[in-house]
Amino acid sequence: MKMYAVAAALALSTGTAAAQDMVSYTTPLPFDDVTFGLESAITNRGLRIDHISHVGDMLERTRADVGSDIMLFEHAQVFSFCSAKLSRQVMEANPMNITFCPYDIFVAQPPGAEDVTIGFRAFPEGEMQVIHDLLDGIVQEAIEE
Repeated sequence: MKMYAVAAALALSTGTAAAQDMVSYTTPLPFDDVTFGLESAITNRGLRIDHISHVGDMLERTRADVGSDIMLFEHAQVFSFCSAKLSRQVMEANPMNITFCPYDIFVAQPPGAEDVTIGFRAFPEGEMQVIHDLLDGIVQEAIEE
């Protein structure tokens, strides 16, 4: 049984432009299980992860250097990857779709939170919906139980 709830990122209830441009899900799964599930969901599609950005570690490491005492994340990573086939498809439709490549999926857990959030930037209507659907499928597979 799937144990996640859709964070109403695209719903008007969030009230922020940034949240409206994001699709996210929360899950009670541990952070390490979610990142393992994400890596598996990406590679199971024959895709290669180009980079894993350790955003949470960087923000924590530099917190004092920038004069902050706020811990933003217990854990936070961004996985970057691309699909040669789908990227070619969307860029043949519009070469300026290069702006969306590579594709990123984040996994984050605020300090003290029990749930983990996983998501990605929403894509515009039209040819980029194939990428939106790809990322949504990957995210949902990552948090299946």
